[in-house]
Amino acid sequence: MRAAITSISHYVPPEILDNRFFESLLQTSDQWIRTRTGIVERRIARTGGTSDLILPAARQCLSNRGLSADDIDCIIVATVTPDYVFPSTASIVQAGLGATHAWGFDLSAACCGFIVALIVAARFVESGAAQTVLVCGADKMTSIVNYDDRASAVLFGDAAGVALVQRSDDETVGVLDHVAHMDGRHALELYMPAGGSMRPTSLDTVTNREHYLVQDGSTVFKAASKAMVDVTEEVLERNGLSVSDIRWFVPHQANKRIIDAVGERLGLEPERVMCNIDRYGNTSSATIPVCLSEWMEKGELHKGDNVVLSSFGAGFTSASVYLRWAVSANAPVEELEPVLSYADASD
Repeated sequence: MRAAITSISHYVPPEILDNRFFESLLQTSDQWIRTRTGIVERRIARTGGTSDLILPAARQCLSNRGLSADDIDCIIVATVTPDYVFPSTASIVQAGLGATHAWGFDLSAACCGFIVALIVAARFVESGAAQTVLVCGADKMTSIVNYDDRASAVLFGDAAGVALVQRSDDETVGVLDHVAHMDGRHALELYMPAGGSMRPTSLDTVTNREHYLVQDGSTVFKAASKAMVDVTEEVLERNGLSVSDIRWFVPHQANKRIIDAVGERLGLEPERVMCNIDRYGNTSSATIPVCLSEWMEKGELHKGDNVVLSSFGAGFTSASVYLRWAVSANAPVEELEPVLSYADASD
């Protein structure tokens, strides 16, 4: 019995910040941003919290599968921008959906958040601890970006991607393996200085603007380029796969130069590498599920496709998941029933 992604959807706020916005704000140019990052535009949510990004994506995700909020057993929200320190954003999502039978929690793994949440959800389903898990990768990164910092302000946007993880009786599809690593020695190369128990919020931390993301860009760039290759090669080797066996490689959308470097080092043609950073920037936990959702919408993901996800984020964390896609794009619900079956609630 496998755990599989049976539905996926995404939401981005309607307001676009293109590179011209930053030309008027900072000493930068559209050409500089495109050359250094590959980003042309990104989305911004002026109001609301991360849960407001998740809810429309979650409703669409359930609708795609023909399910209601009552069918959800567990909600996992991967984010570094929760609505509140507590309660969990998962609880806000539960209330917003009316998923009264669900429990859940937030998970903090930075840009690796969706992959880590997917791993956890798969283990819940495989063990029988849950039948239907709503996995949400979402961040309102514009809320923690210093718009006076040219190096980081242009990189980030807001988005949410939501996946349903359920049981599949087809052993040939679903989440097949994962690799995850962490090197906390570099934790302060990419972090938010204040707001936690180490430096609680105070007049000084606010005055000193310590509640924004800070990173050593060069160090992060080099570490990400290497780590994403390493975890991908490791998961391929563990499963006796070569690069030619991969139909789709889905890297975290941090920087187009990182994406290109990782693809080239792995020997992957660009047309097999999902990339939408030009339109959304780095949306942290949301980048990978947004890619998957968009490719589903375009009809380019099919049942049986070998898919490898790879990410790198603060911590320094790195992770990769190997899965075989369980459903074809736009498949009617009735076509999924022979593939997927669920235990009765009384079992």
